[in-house]
Amino acid sequence: MKGSCDISIVIPAYNEGSRIGNALAPTIDFLKEQSYTSEIIVVSDGSRDDTCQVSQSYSNRFSALRVLEYFPNRGKGYAVRHGMLNAKGQVCLFMDADYAVPISHVEKALVLLHSGYDLVIGSRGAEGARVDNKQSKLRQWASRLYTVIQNRWIGVSFMDTQCGFKAYKREAAQLLFSRQKLSSVIFDGELLFLAQRAGMRIGEFPVEWTHDPNSRITYNFWRSLMIFLELFKIRWLHRFGR
Repeated sequence: MKGSCDISIVIPAYNEGSRIGNALAPTIDFLKEQSYTSEIIVVSDGSRDDTCQVSQSYSNRFSALRVLEYFPNRGKGYAVRHGMLNAKGQVCLFMDADYAVPISHVEKALVLLHSGYDLVIGSRGAEGARVDNKQSKLRQWASRLYTVIQNRWIGVSFMDTQCGFKAYKREAAQLLFSRQKLSSVIFDGELLFLAQRAGMRIGEFPVEWTHDPNSRITYNFWRSLMIFLELFKIRWLHRFGR
């Protein structure tokens, strides 16, 4: 592939102007120290603040930084899909803009991918994981309930599917994200459903994760209801094998 690199880091961002630098600065510093080639793609998902401008200001520190922007806001799933399908890397990883998982954990992902996995997911539930500044008890309970229902419904058995730190071999990323239909936060489960049905090898690795209470994704009864409705759509959307 012309202009390809070893790894692409995709960061979806919605109104992240005040903290995108907290993710870009350490990510750039880390990538500069590595022997492999890399790029960073920030996807501004219809942001109404200065996310795009702040992100672009880091290009003088890292020339292989691209900022993609579109309007209106389409949802995290759409933003990740847009970034991953535009990525040039032989490995494509997406991480959250709140930098909840340090970029250094990409090394664990690369080891697993090189050992034969098609995609690997960071997990807060895997042995060896560490969670700092935990979410509220209610949110932890809701997350566990969602995971149980999701795993049963789409036929997977992962301890944590919502951690925003996942890496794909290029071929897997191109196939799965081209088939993705959901634009919401439920896209993680949809991709795992598609990957498992395609016979791909999926690995999990423990991460160090720090909760940021200033989340751009807020939950209430109606949003939670919509999330479950989206979840139950997955099998129906792909009932004909795609």
